[in-house]
Amino acid sequence: MARFLVVQLARIGDLAQTRRLLAGLARKAEATGGEVHLAVDASLAGLARRLYPFATVHGLPAHGAPGRDAAAAARRVMEARPAFEAVAAARWDKVFLLNFSPLSMALAAMFPPEVQRGYRMHAGQADKDALLRLVFRLTRDRRGAGINLADIWAHLDDAPLDPALVNPPAAPRGGGLGVALAGRAARRSLPPEVLAPIVRTLFLATGAKRVTLFGTPSQAGEARALLRRLDGPVREACRDATGQTDLPGLVDALSGLDRLVTPDTGAMHLAAFCGVPVTAFFLSSAWSHETGPYGLGHTVWQHTVPCAPCLESAPCDKGLACLPPFADPALHRCLAAPAKAAPPAGIVGLATDCDALGALCRPFCGDDPTAGRREALRAFLTRRLAGEAADAVPAESGHDLAESLSLETDWVLPPPGRALAGEW
Repeated sequence: MARFLVVQLARIGDLAQTRRLLAGLARKAEATGGEVHLAVDASLAGLARRLYPFATVHGLPAHGAPGRDAAAAARRVMEARPAFEAVAAARWDKVFLLNFSPLSMALAAMFPPEVQRGYRMHAGQADKDALLRLVFRLTRDRRGAGINLADIWAHLDDAPLDPALVNPPAAPRGGGLGVALAGRAARRSLPPEVLAPIVRTLFLATGAKRVTLFGTPSQAGEARALLRRLDGPVREACRDATGQTDLPGLVDALSGLDRLVTPDTGAMHLAAFCGVPVTAFFLSSAWSHETGPYGLGHTVWQHTVPCAPCLESAPCDKGLACLPPFADPALHRCLAAPAKAAPPAGIVGLATDCDALGALCRPFCGDDPTAGRREALRAFLTRRLAGEAADAVPAESGHDLAESLSLETDWVLPPPGRALAGEW
């Protein structure tokens, strides 16, 4: 009986993006009468049970809360001791540690290194799989990198689920247009004055009868600012639902939409999870080839300014040069009739798809200056990760990439506890 534990201590979008790994493990567990367990922050335990009813969910104190002092935080950890003990006492065939954080590394010390995938601890030192070591090297050229985060996690397993089976193909559900106002990073979101004409254009182009605004209670002001900028018919069709749903309720609300308009947010990943079409706008540090909506039938408008994608934690010294093109009427014409218009300079329209490696975004309008580099990288990764499906990839391609991205330490004399199984 196979028993798997996945430790996903990040936030909402990351939880949804773990589906390919978790669903693949669930198939294996079902075939052997085994079990899949999932450890998440306690605040996301209810959502995790809603998304993954086949998994046993363990809620852990992974995220801090504003205003907690050190003593309160320590009490919170001690109160969770039974949950830690239950996870530590079980025998696991594989433990997938997906995040590099102090708590994740503390958890890693509870398990034998040979059963761990992703991050792990060995002899008191943090270590990671060859795939994750490669991914860190890819960050030297994020524009040329072309593997979705969900596929990185999925390929930590030896035989991941077919990417076409991860999320349902997107199709309208009858509930009108949804608008996710913003994500956690303000620079990655469109301000109300830019978002309003986009919402109006899509409202008319899709024939929607209803518009629902989604956001946290703190985003209620942005909802009011957006409503003030919408003309009468669109404004009258709007319902402001900011702060009115818990996380499982948000899934229910999103699952009935015809389309969600959104930046790179957790709501975007939940909509794709439910098979709801997404129209996403990626700018600043958001890069669709890393974290775009997973599955067939979504559209992403990606800014390709030379400084993108930037580092989210670093201040912008370019005056948000990636933002003005999203206010250009040329983009609105593309949204209304994508087959008849060209986007403004610096924006490319992308349609989501899947191949042997996983999710990808294919350009359908505009100039994509790094498409060639991404295609070469995906061919390189497919040959190493996709098994028999890689047979169609020319063997002679990617030699330079192999030399620049592979190191001897990837395959020679792994340290004790880091078995070659699962490495490549």
